[in-house]
Amino acid sequence: MNEPTRQIHLDFHTSEHIPGIGSEFDKKQFQEALLKGRVNLINIFAKCHHSWSYYPTKLGMPHPNLTCDLLGQQIEACHEIGVLAPIYYTVGWSSYDAENHPEWCMRTKDGDYVTGATPWPDDVQATDPKPTFQWKHLCVATEYRDRIRAEVEEICRMYPIDGLWFDIYQSHHLCYCDTCRAGMASEGVDVEDELAVEAYRARQISAHTTELKELIASIHPDASVYFNGLTNIDRRPNTRYGLYDNNSKNDLEDLPTTWGGYDKFPIRSKFFHKEGKPVVAMSGKFHTAWGEFGGFKDPEAIRFEAAAMIAFGACCNFGDQLHPNGLMDMTTYQNIGHAYQYVEKIEEYGIDGLPEATLGVWLAEDMELVEGLCRMLLEEQLDFNIIRPGDSLEAYETIVVPSSPGVLAGHEQELQDFVASGGSVVAVAGGILDRDGTRTILDCGADFLGPSEYDMDFTVAGDRVREEEDSGPHLKVRSGTLPTTPFLNYTSALKFKIQDGAEILGAVHEPYFRRTYGKYCGHQNTPNSTNAADYPSAFRQGNIVVIAHELDRLYYRHGAKVHRVYLASILRMVHRSPMVEVALPSAGRVNLLKQNDSSRYVAHVLYGAPIERGRCSVIEDLPSFRDVDIRLRLPVTVKRMRLIPDEIELEFDRTDDARGLTCYSTTIPAFAAHCGVVAEY
Repeated sequence: MNEPTRQIHLDFHTSEHIPGIGSEFDKKQFQEALLKGRVNLINIFAKCHHSWSYYPTKLGMPHPNLTCDLLGQQIEACHEIGVLAPIYYTVGWSSYDAENHPEWCMRTKDGDYVTGATPWPDDVQATDPKPTFQWKHLCVATEYRDRIRAEVEEICRMYPIDGLWFDIYQSHHLCYCDTCRAGMASEGVDVEDELAVEAYRARQISAHTTELKELIASIHPDASVYFNGLTNIDRRPNTRYGLYDNNSKNDLEDLPTTWGGYDKFPIRSKFFHKEGKPVVAMSGKFHTAWGEFGGFKDPEAIRFEAAAMIAFGACCNFGDQLHPNGLMDMTTYQNIGHAYQYVEKIEEYGIDGLPEATLGVWLAEDMELVEGLCRMLLEEQLDFNIIRPGDSLEAYETIVVPSSPGVLAGHEQELQDFVASGGSVVAVAGGILDRDGTRTILDCGADFLGPSEYDMDFTVAGDRVREEEDSGPHLKVRSGTLPTTPFLNYTSALKFKIQDGAEILGAVHEPYFRRTYGKYCGHQNTPNSTNAADYPSAFRQGNIVVIAHELDRLYYRHGAKVHRVYLASILRMVHRSPMVEVALPSAGRVNLLKQNDSSRYVAHVLYGAPIERGRCSVIEDLPSFRDVDIRLRLPVTVKRMRLIPDEIELEFDRTDDARGLTCYSTTIPAFAAHCGVVAEY
């Protein structure tokens, strides 16, 4: 893979009310910043969200206060020092275009502008405060598409092109503009059918990105092409229709401080490695998010994030924004350089590596379920891979299914064959059901009776589960124990009638009554009955385990540790041969990469505990750990083990595993933030 490893995304959305655009740009100062930051690629701007261009366009609109060919000078400055300079071009948000061509704007079914989270007021006044991230969305099915194509061709013919980076594709927003309505009518699409409208919009996006990709390739065949927004796997059309297919690489934009935390990127990276294209992790230098002038993330937090990007096999990219005058902020590049100096030491042990695990998480479209489930696994250091429909199951010992009814529909025989060959399936709640949510989709040793009539209930873990929590063949990695008394579930269990031969792993205790105005007890929830219900909290038949509560959604929304420990303890009953185990608290992360060309596995170990401070998730303290036990189960004969980045030789013990793998145990003498155990074979 030739994708540069230390990247910058240089934002430049600049108002027409600011004078002297680019007036102080200095090639040497620009180059000095990139060198200080140890940067080898930077995305630079052709056209911004205000609709202004930063080069002498004859088709678009140069910024009215632009003093130079800023784009051309930046390309020249980058190429002089061997830095690639892909060109940014906005698509979905372009304010001048939207104001002057309302017929190009996306519309809701009611005819309002599509603007995202904040509606556009009908009676807005020029002096009214403007919300953040509020833009009118533009539709690529309209004549706007022709404007985009013409301007992109102009850029391609004016400059040497390393790549094009197109922004703001929000496929999850439906469009009912006049052009789309006419197009849907011509194709017989029912505008009352949201799934049909979604499919129509996906076709329009795909046709547009295909057109741009082919145009660029006809002029610059080696240029990279990327369409931002189409790699968000929480937007259903992206994965349902493969809207990322026209990307030549997959950038994963993710600002963890304010966009939902640090556990989204690992899931996305495992998903997109299967595309066989370069993966680039994209965060920011900001304390909050894009558009924050003067905001700084702590340098150690940037270093930790960069190490995590490499640990999950991705190239690094940090977002910055250029001051309107064209001068680079040197503090920013000092901070990024601090991180990229560390990346230079470890990048060869992450890039080109592919994640390997014997535990698989079956992908569902409801990302709240997937993320809740994966968070529990990440915090328990249970390394996993993402399973997409069509993936081979051969490498897996255990598959965990989120609680989405019908997620296994169409794959029944595949899963039955997997279980028959010795694999295990752990289904969370509705994940064992068909699309209608009326019957079990696999032979799990129980009949589905339906949902509970209660709004919440309680669980008592069975003795077998508590024994697994306290013992077993695994390293001691958990930092808590399961209670022997009933613990609260914030929603109730699905009801299953157990058949002969199935094993009950946990009991449900119902509340005395559902909380209503007519019957209630205290401030929150009704206490538990002392008698167990006649349906279980979890049960097992052979290699299939069913957990009756939506522990994935419960953990995503409530984060109760007891639910994580309960799921992990049940999972460890069947998942006996994880490829990597490490003994760390819940903020620890582990990811195993295989680098075929280098004949080695690398187990990356991370520890950075986010602190919730105001509206931000902040990483600030990176404590040291000593004598950390780690165990690898590998299908190879390991000749040497060493610790990076310090290049310490590691002694290791070798034992045989029941599944035919070889188990290698060693101890990490000390690390802070990140290290990697390299197993060469």
